[in-house]
Amino acid sequence: MNFDYSDEQKFLKDEARKFLAAHCGSDRVRAVLDHADTAYDASLWQAVADQGWLGAAIPEEHGGLGLGHIELCAIAEELGRACAPIPFASTVYFVAEALMLFGSDAQKAKWLPRIAAGTVIGAFATSEGSGPVTARSLGASVAGGTLTGEKIPVTDGDVADLIVVLARDGLYLVEKGAGVAAETLATLDPTRSAARLTFTDAPCEKLGSDDGIAAMQAVFDRAAVLLAFEQLGGADRCLDMAKRYALDRYAFGRQIGGYQAIKHKLADMYVKNELARSNAYYGAWALNAGAAELPLAAATARVAASDAFWFASKENIQTHGGMGFTWESDCHLYYRRSRQLALVAGAPAAWRERLVGQLEMRNAA
Repeated sequence: MNFDYSDEQKFLKDEARKFLAAHCGSDRVRAVLDHADTAYDASLWQAVADQGWLGAAIPEEHGGLGLGHIELCAIAEELGRACAPIPFASTVYFVAEALMLFGSDAQKAKWLPRIAAGTVIGAFATSEGSGPVTARSLGASVAGGTLTGEKIPVTDGDVADLIVVLARDGLYLVEKGAGVAAETLATLDPTRSAARLTFTDAPCEKLGSDDGIAAMQAVFDRAAVLLAFEQLGGADRCLDMAKRYALDRYAFGRQIGGYQAIKHKLADMYVKNELARSNAYYGAWALNAGAAELPLAAATARVAASDAFWFASKENIQTHGGMGFTWESDCHLYYRRSRQLALVAGAPAAWRERLVGQLEMRNAA
């Protein structure tokens, strides 16, 4: 079985890389990082929307390109490589996927074209604090068509127009407005903002079935594959940065890449990245094909990619030595992003536990 991209998908990926190289240099990332009142790069967001990327996997009848999830994975990889400071993941991987999975025809017709056009930013609100999200831990509730409760942290919650909220009896669509208060939180990676959302009798609309935990996990499984590609792109960029510096930097009259310690760092980064890549490709196939093993493939991809990106980001800093710890170096941009992405849709420990559970179920069958 061939898990590699087709020629057309490789062309899309190459074009995405060229576009982001021209429109999303580290100066654009730093512009968001340096300004506390700027949550994301609005001009880049619109440019990405104009490219059609927001609707890559959205059907044509709902304003998207209808390309499929493999193409979306290719785009996600390049966004991760560029460390793009836009709310792409929250809007596309979570909210758009939730709508395509559970939305009614009316809900899809209303929201998916606006997501594809970039006029709506989405957020997926599940957590209510530390610890795993369970039916018992949920406090958010709905009565009389309004939702009350608190969600923290919510990635891109401070800039979202449409929020998918997990309540006790299912998922709900909530528009930013009356009854919704957002408080921006200080995080390690300000280029992907987070917020505390407080809902006080906020008008809401049911999305899907009454089993909110199962619906949340179904969205998480799909988002995990797409996040894995973002992490893979970031990890590959870290390896490239470390390799380039190791070849350019001289110490004691020779390239530092010639020293065994540096060679081992680069080799270990490469091995983890390639392991993550193979697992991510497996996840992409399962997602695109709607395969029954998607939960297993998603957990495998998520665990491997989270580990690879974190390892590559910290080893990139170490390879750069004292320079790597400075604000002027771009290394910290990727370390921040590796930590942020690792916590979206559940921490690595939760995904490792899910992976073990899926393996046990498969072996027992």
